[in-house]
Amino acid sequence: MSINNRYSLRHYILLVLLVLGSVVYAMPNMYGEDPAIQVSSKEGEPIGVDLEKQIMSNLVTQGIPYKSCQRTKNTILMRFHNMEIQLKAKDVIQKIADETRYSVALNLAPCTPKWLRVIGAKPMRLGLDLRGGIHFLLKINTSTIVALKEKRDFCNMLTTLCKAMRLYDTKNIILQKKSSIICFCNVKAREYGMSLLQKHFKDYQFIKIHQLGIQGILSKEVAYQTRKNTVNQVIAILRTRINELGVSESEIQQQGENYISVDLPGIQDTALAKDIIGKVATIALQLVDTAHNAQAIARTGTVPPGLMLYKYKGKPVLLKQEVILRGTSIASAVSTIGENGQPAVQVRVNGNEIPSFNRITKKNIGKPLAVVYVENQTSHYHLDSRKTTHRQIEKIINIATIQTTLGNNFQITNIANMEYANNLALLLRSGSYPVPVDFVQEKVIGPSLSQENIHIGITSIKVSVLSMIFFMAFYYRLFGVIADIALMLNIVVIIAILSILGATLTLPGIAGIVLTMSIALDANVLINERIREELRNSMSPLISIRTGYDRAFTTIVDSNVITLIVMAIVFALSSGSVQGFAVTTMIGLLSSMLTAIFFTRAIVNLIYERRSVSQLSIGIRVKKSH
Repeated sequence: MSINNRYSLRHYILLVLLVLGSVVYAMPNMYGEDPAIQVSSKEGEPIGVDLEKQIMSNLVTQGIPYKSCQRTKNTILMRFHNMEIQLKAKDVIQKIADETRYSVALNLAPCTPKWLRVIGAKPMRLGLDLRGGIHFLLKINTSTIVALKEKRDFCNMLTTLCKAMRLYDTKNIILQKKSSIICFCNVKAREYGMSLLQKHFKDYQFIKIHQLGIQGILSKEVAYQTRKNTVNQVIAILRTRINELGVSESEIQQQGENYISVDLPGIQDTALAKDIIGKVATIALQLVDTAHNAQAIARTGTVPPGLMLYKYKGKPVLLKQEVILRGTSIASAVSTIGENGQPAVQVRVNGNEIPSFNRITKKNIGKPLAVVYVENQTSHYHLDSRKTTHRQIEKIINIATIQTTLGNNFQITNIANMEYANNLALLLRSGSYPVPVDFVQEKVIGPSLSQENIHIGITSIKVSVLSMIFFMAFYYRLFGVIADIALMLNIVVIIAILSILGATLTLPGIAGIVLTMSIALDANVLINERIREELRNSMSPLISIRTGYDRAFTTIVDSNVITLIVMAIVFALSSGSVQGFAVTTMIGLLSSMLTAIFFTRAIVNLIYERRSVSQLSIGIRVKKSH
C-alpha cells in the first residue's frame, strides 16, 4: 500500500519563502542602534547643504566627534558613538538651527544596512521598560467640557429667544447642572419658544415641565461625541508638545474613555516633561482701565462692573473684562530678543477675532494694553477619594502702550528670562488644552534598569531555549532535533512579524515569547507521542507519521484557538504592557502552529518519504511483529 507523506512542490516553495522572509525581516534587530540627532524642517521645506556644513563644522570646532551625517530632502541625521556625546551635540546644534524653521530631536537610528532598508525591513521598537524614560498616565476631565457646552448652548438659546421675541420671564430662567430650564410668561410664548428651540438646537431634547417651563436635555450621543472630540484634541496637542521636547519615538495611547498613557523613551527630566506636557495655559489681551483709581479700589475691595483687579509688579491694576484677543487665535509663537535687548515672544495670529482686534487697537492708540497669562493648575490630588482640585492662575505678564494699529503680528516683551520665553512660546504655539489634564501616575525608568531588563529578558529566553533543546533532543532523538529547529524558526518568525508590524517589544512581551515557545514544544510533544502510540500499536513508521500528525492536528488547533480567544479578550480589556504580552502571545501562537505542524512535517517527509524504514528515531524502539 502506498502511503502519501509528501507535500506538493507548491507547499515546499511556500515554506522556503516563509523561512527566508522571516530571516530577512528579523535581521535588522541584529545590527543595533546608534544615538542620533534628527534635524527636521517644520514647514517641510528642503534643507540646504549650507546648514549641514555649518553643523559639521561647529561640531568639529567644539571637539565633538560624530560617526556620520546623512542629509535627505528635509532632514539631517547625525549619528554618534554614545549618548553622552549625543547630548553635548544637541546643545550645539540647537544654537545653529533656527527654531522657527527646524526641530531638533534626540533619536536612536538603526544601523540596518541599506539593502534591508530598501525592502522596508526595520528593527522592533523597544518599550519604555527596555529603553528607559518616563511614563505618565493623564486623566482628562471630559465632564467639564460637556458642562461648558451646555452652559454655552443655554446662553445661545436665550439669545435666540431674545431676538425672536421678548415674552419669556427673565426672572425665572434657571440653569441646572445637567439641563436647561426656561420659564415663559404664557402658554402661547412657551409653544412658540419650544418650536424655535427645536428648530435651532437639534442636539437637545426639549420637554414641557411645570406650567410654563421648557427643559432642554443634551442627547447622550452628542455628549459622547463631545467627550471623544475633546480627548482627540488633547492627544493632538500632546503630540505637538512632545515633539517640542525632542522625543521622536514617543507613544501616546488612549486608555478607556478619559485616560491617556504617555511614554517618553530616553527622557529623564521629569520636572521639565511635566511642565511642558501638563500646563493648561493660554494668554488673553485686555485693555487697561485708566478711568478709575486702581489704588483706591484695591483698598475698598469694591470692583466696578465690567472691570477686573490684578497686580502687576506689586501694584494694583484694573483691566477691562472684555478680552480683545484670545490665545486660541495664535498661529505661531517664537522666543526672541526684543528691541530693548530683553527676552520676548514674537506672536503671529489669525482667525475670526483679527478684524475686531484691529478695530479695537486702532481706537485705543496711546492707551495701555495688558497681556494676561492664564493657567489651570492642579493644586492637590486626593489618592483616597480619587478627586482633583483645580484652580485658575491669572497674572499680568506685560503692559505696553499701543503705538499703532496691531495687525497679525505683535511682540510680548518684559519677560524675565530666555527660558521663560522659550516655554511660553512653546505653550502658545502648541495650543491650550480644552479641559484640565491631571497627572495621576508617573514612573521613571533609568537607562541602567532598562539594560538590566534587557539582560533579564535575553537570559530568560536563552535558558528556556537551551533547556527545551536539550530535553527534546535527548528524549525524542531526531524528531526532537527537528522540533528544536522549528522552535528556533518560531522565534525568528515572531521577531519578523513584530518588526514588520512596527510593534513595541516590552518585558511582558518577552514573557509572551517564552510562553509561546513552551506552547510550540507542547504541540511537538503531542505529535511525537501520537506517533509513538501508533508505533506501539504495530503500525508501520510511515503510517504512524501520517496518523500521528493527523490526530494531533485537531487537538493542537482547538487548544491554540481557545488561547487565542483568551488573549484577544486580554488585549481588548487591558492597556500598555499587558497588551504587549497579549500581542506577542497571539503572534507566537499563530507562528507556533505553522512551525510545529507544517514545518516539522515537511522536514520529516523529506527525510523519510523515499526510504524503506523499519524504525523511527523518536526515542523508542518497537519490535516488528511477525
